[in-house]
Amino acid sequence: MASLLQSFLDPRKNWLAKMHMKAVSNRLRRYGLRYDDLFDPYYDIDIKEALNRLPREIVDARHQRIKRAMDLSMKHEYLPEDLQAMQTPFRSYLQDMLSLVKKENAEREALGALPLYQRTFP
Repeated sequence: MASLLQSFLDPRKNWLAKMHMKAVSNRLRRYGLRYDDLFDPYYDIDIKEALNRLPREIVDARHQRIKRAMDLSMKHEYLPEDLQAMQTPFRSYLQDMLSLVKKENAEREALGALPLYQRTFP
């Protein structure tokens, strides 16, 4: 069952997934974003921890892309065509660190240790 779901979601095997990936890519290129920029650190603590572990230059570049996208969205404009062609929306910078954080949390849970951070609501 899992392999059927994976093959359905894989853009190399399913033309519908390929069309969806192309549409998302075009949408991200218009604003100069990467797919990893869409992850919200306030939604998932693991994402916040992964962003804290990344080098400062990568995080600063992420913030600049998000600010530029918000500015373009407010102005109802898109990036110029020549800049859109240079964008790499599916070039990942966060996934490796995020998988490492999730793996550490799973190991910590398997050993019975307490998590390093707890989500608290005021």
